[in-house]
Amino acid sequence: MAAASACGGAGCGPHCSSSSGSAAGAEEDAPAERMARLSIATGAATTCGKCDGGAPTVAASGGAGMCRECFRAHLFGKFKLAVTSNAMVRPTDAVLLALSGGPASRVALQFIHAMQSKAIQSWETSNSQALPAFGVGVAFVDESVVLARPEHETQTATEDIKSIVSSLSPGDKQVHVAPLEDVFSSGSEDKVARLKEVVGMIDDETGRDDFIRCLRMLSLQKIALENGYTKIMLGTCASGIACHVLSATVKGQGYSLPADVQYVDTRWEVPVVLPLHDCLAQELSLLCELDSLKMQQLLDRPCRGINSLVASFVSRLREENPSREHTILRTAQKLKPFSFNKFSANGYHDFLPSRLRPKFQNVDTNESTFSEILCLICGSPFSESELQNLENTKHKAQKKIDLYTAHCCQSCHFQILPSATDTYGQFFSLLPKFWTEKVDTASASSLRDQIEDYLLEDDDEN
Repeated sequence: MAAASACGGAGCGPHCSSSSGSAAGAEEDAPAERMARLSIATGAATTCGKCDGGAPTVAASGGAGMCRECFRAHLFGKFKLAVTSNAMVRPTDAVLLALSGGPASRVALQFIHAMQSKAIQSWETSNSQALPAFGVGVAFVDESVVLARPEHETQTATEDIKSIVSSLSPGDKQVHVAPLEDVFSSGSEDKVARLKEVVGMIDDETGRDDFIRCLRMLSLQKIALENGYTKIMLGTCASGIACHVLSATVKGQGYSLPADVQYVDTRWEVPVVLPLHDCLAQELSLLCELDSLKMQQLLDRPCRGINSLVASFVSRLREENPSREHTILRTAQKLKPFSFNKFSANGYHDFLPSRLRPKFQNVDTNESTFSEILCLICGSPFSESELQNLENTKHKAQKKIDLYTAHCCQSCHFQILPSATDTYGQFFSLLPKFWTEKVDTASASSLRDQIEDYLLEDDDEN
């Protein structure tokens, strides 16, 4: 779990500095040994295709062999291009990175730290000091309740996450550890029981998996709003998106699929960005091993149902041809994105490279106003048939529970809502108020529109 350079002298394997008689010599030899071992495993060439060096190489996604430095620069270039070309981070932003401790989010932390360090250095050496360096915070959502993990394992994982973040300087990064049950802001002590009960009411394995993912996003939004963060950065990579493309297609989420495969997602109150959008999971894992990046995967929650089957299928495809994941991703990106899959030009184009500003501004026309109706649970935009059903329900609904169910997409109907309709009331009563209050607000607004002609203005006389 822990890398050799971060084990604190306990000894963690043949490449650990503390397991050798000479610590300094081991630190020098370990990278070369790892490169040689990984080169044999990947079947890469012996000469770097970038710098023509004779050092041991590893294979990147295109099959070209690269030395350690070029391989790191190759991945960092993809990350930085995604950030700058999509105006993901402004100098005035405070970015909340969702850190699970796995390879993808661990590399995202390392890369955003590198960008922040350069921004801090540029600000300190600038005469005008006009543009401040953006801030970075880290969020770790503790899902041990639904994993039924022992408390000491949770504590170990949390301490590892904190040690990973504290080792990065300059730039102080606050760590926010949030138990998943905290999304139930009832203020009572039954949050854990409430979480377990609502998850237990979901019959479908895939539905439970997706529901917990929705709760995780809600938890990140809660942390960001309470602590003043302006962006949420996820470690979702090309491999994860490829799996989502196939699983969403199987689940019947084709209409909303384009919303989840873009670089930017502003449908949430705090926008979400995916800077590792073009990086493969295999590459990120390889970089973690090459650079001895300490990780924490003790509390990893394995996917279930359709998500698990699709992940296995994509893994088999990767063995046959590593470029298959990129092919799936490129195919999905041909779908038309929604208006919330980009930032409005106002406030963002000034931070783009000059060559990208015209393109960025041209796409921001009349579509900048967000008007999509989103699913109460998963946040998917409604299709025409779902919108029609919602409108019909609004006019004839006798109970609030009818409005709640009408505000759920078809996929959530089939996989998340309980199979017994007489338990809907109990199910929705257990959901976080953040979700149900949105429907209450919308229904109140709709009611006011219907009786607006009969309302007196504030300055009207009785």
